[in-house]
Amino acid sequence: MLSLAPVAACDFEEMLAIRMETLRESLERLGRFDPARARERLEAGFAPEYMRHIVQDDQRVGYITLRPASGQVPRTLQLDHLYIRPIFQSGGIGAWALDWAKAQALLQDCDITLSALKQSAANRFYLRHGFIQVGESEFDLDYRWSQSRGVPA
Repeated sequence: MLSLAPVAACDFEEMLAIRMETLRESLERLGRFDPARARERLEAGFAPEYMRHIVQDDQRVGYITLRPASGQVPRTLQLDHLYIRPIFQSGGIGAWALDWAKAQALLQDCDITLSALKQSAANRFYLRHGFIQVGESEFDLDYRWSQSRGVPA
């Protein structure tokens, strides 16, 4: 059974470990894996009020961060993190969490934006789930899910 649980400030180290475990392969492929930079990036965006642990059968298997994006028209939610420990990937957990995020967007009359590392399997995942690529930077691809294109599966 899947559920979401609140995040507390004391959860930072566990969440950093999940982030590094999940991103390591993709970052190494880009020549960008750096534990110090990973810590700094998570610290900069660590906002427990917008974060949820993804729990399966009382075990934390990942987390999601969905926050209001500032200055976006139409109103937008930013999906900053969706990390599932590799051992739990490909079992529908990410899709379940993404459906939760889409439901939140529908309730708030918002679209969802996100960025994913180039050459990451996450890109195929987001495309399969109705996101369209809307931009690109040196290391990331930017995506948007619009509520006007449909509702969560």
